[in-house]
Amino acid sequence: MPAYNAARTLRDTLADLPRAHYDSVILVDDASHDGTVALAQALGLTVFVHDRNRGYGANQKTCYTKALEAGADIVVMVHPDYQYDPTLLPEMTAPLKADEADVVFGSRFRGRSAYEQGMPWWKYVANRALTALENRTFGLALSEYHTGYRAYTRDALARVDFMANSDDFIFDQEIVAQFVATGARFAEISVPVRYFPEASSASLLASIVYGLKVVRLLWRTRRRR
Repeated sequence: MPAYNAARTLRDTLADLPRAHYDSVILVDDASHDGTVALAQALGLTVFVHDRNRGYGANQKTCYTKALEAGADIVVMVHPDYQYDPTLLPEMTAPLKADEADVVFGSRFRGRSAYEQGMPWWKYVANRALTALENRTFGLALSEYHTGYRAYTRDALARVDFMANSDDFIFDQEIVAQFVATGARFAEISVPVRYFPEASSASLLASIVYGLKVVRLLWRTRRRR
C-alpha cells in the first residue's frame, strides 16, 4: 500500500481485503500529515515511513523493494484510499498463480466505464487517448495503462530495474515500458472504481504534466526501437 494521508480510508480498505488470499500487508507512508502511520501500526501492518515526501514513484520503489526482501512471490499494489475494490484481490492474482501472466492490471474500462462511475470527463478523454498511443507503441491491446491497481510476479519485478525510474507518477508507465522490453505477459480484470472526496485524485495541472511525460516516454521508446 503506497500511502499518503490515508487515515480516513485505510481501515475500510484493509477490512475488504480477503484475509485468506494474502500473507502480509506492507504500508509505505510518504510523510503523511495525518494519523496514517499510527493507524497502520494499530492495525498490525508492516509499516515503513519516508523521512520526507518523495513522490508516488519513490513510494512504489520502497513498496516493491520491501516486498521482495520479505520473500513475496506475488506483489499486489492496493491503494489505501479505497478507490479500487480490495475484494477483487483473488481475481487480480489468479492469472499470476496460473502462470498465464506476469503482470495484471485492474482496469476501470473493462465492463462498466469509469466515466459512468464518476470519472471527470477530461480524465476519461485523456486516459482513452494515452491508452491508444501506448497500445500502438507497446504492441499491446490493453483497455487501460493508468490504473493504480496492479499485480506483479516476483520474477517480473526482478527482471526490471524499477529503481532507475522516476520518483513521480510517470513511474507507472516507465515500469510498463520495462516489462514490455523483457517480454512480460499482461492480463486485465474489470475493476469498479469509487470517486468520493477522500479518494486521491490528481489535479488538472498535475494531470496535464503527467500526460506530457507519458507522450515523451512513448516518443523515446519509439526512437529506441
